[in-house]
Amino acid sequence: MKLPRGTFDVLPGTVERWQYIENQLREISKRYNYKEIRTPIFEETELFKRGVGETTDIVQKEMFMLEKRGKEQFTLRPEGTAAVVRSFVTNKLYGAANQPVKLFYIGPMFRYERPQAGRFRQLHQYGVEALGSEEPAIDAEVISLAMSIYRSFGLKKLKLVINSLGDSESRAAHREALVNHFKPVAHELCQDCQNRLEVNPLRVLDCKVDRNHPSMATAPSILDFLNPASKEYFDQVLLHLDALGIEYVIDPTLVRGLDYYNHTSFEIMSEAEGFGAITTLCGGGRYNGLVEQIGGPATPGIGFGIGIERLLMALENEGVLPEIDDAIDVFIVAQGNDEVEKTATRLLQLMRLEGLAADRDYLGRKFKGQFKAADRLKARFTVILGDEEVERGAAALKDMSTGEQIDVPLSAVADTIVAKLKEEVQ
Repeated sequence: MKLPRGTFDVLPGTVERWQYIENQLREISKRYNYKEIRTPIFEETELFKRGVGETTDIVQKEMFMLEKRGKEQFTLRPEGTAAVVRSFVTNKLYGAANQPVKLFYIGPMFRYERPQAGRFRQLHQYGVEALGSEEPAIDAEVISLAMSIYRSFGLKKLKLVINSLGDSESRAAHREALVNHFKPVAHELCQDCQNRLEVNPLRVLDCKVDRNHPSMATAPSILDFLNPASKEYFDQVLLHLDALGIEYVIDPTLVRGLDYYNHTSFEIMSEAEGFGAITTLCGGGRYNGLVEQIGGPATPGIGFGIGIERLLMALENEGVLPEIDDAIDVFIVAQGNDEVEKTATRLLQLMRLEGLAADRDYLGRKFKGQFKAADRLKARFTVILGDEEVERGAAALKDMSTGEQIDVPLSAVADTIVAKLKEEVQ
């Protein structure tokens, strides 16, 4: 049996890095008062068509749709926002006492695309959604949270790119200008862009195939079509970012790949040398109107998504991925009669109940082989049990870093190790 293309196993020795990242993400989310939400891995297909947008590459090309049963059709979630907003509506969180509702999620997403460095068919994503506020300050907070995450891991070579897509009035005016601009050269663009020009011309600017076409460089800027209200909103977001000391670059071509964005749109990129051609680490923006599309009351929202795989790549690239300590506290080295075996079993359980990370040999190895196993596991201490030790009710406790060995009553082994470990911390 083969591993499915575009997926990977996270094995012991590597999974600890994932746990480190997930723990850090949860800790920072708590500081910003975002609460965890967990949604199903699959949802009704219509949710993503309506929420993500039927003209997006995700819906048209990349969704993993499950086998249809009767009239129902389900899809493995390709992104997190639509599912979180669906849950927000389903569970009537818009009526919660604490507003805005600030949520975060961590979990797998699924996209049928060509696997490449940092991009997989099963990917893992952390994201936040703040629902219920249309204050520019919450936009800045969400961006600040994303930047704080990367900084907390020690990343330094980052660039924040930001844009405004404006409100519906601004977008309509920009849409008309885009159509007029691209129509004369439409026959030179890819088939996808020709289709987008009819249904969602803004997404032409996001095309990877035609990004070097001369018409892209001269396309009308959304910033020239912002009405006064949209311009004021964008200015206020930038004002708050300035107050937070967050540097940014305004890029009028940044549109993001999903249909639900309006007003603030942003990406965080790696500028580290050798990171690769795809530099985007995080993307997000405001999506006023999405809640209504999914059947809820008018509710503004903003959020972002961070790819865990790409975060790991960035940490490795900048050399700031910490060494994970996976050593155990104690290993029992035991050899002898049945009473020795029973004593080792009882002592192992007692040490684990005392909070120690402990293990023993289960392969019937001799003393020498068991000590080698203790070394491989980087055991801080070994407890040595033989017929003689058990008969006199004691064990030999060996400090594996110094080689010092002392006799300890069996009843005091766990307490002695706990005390020694505490002394080392102090």
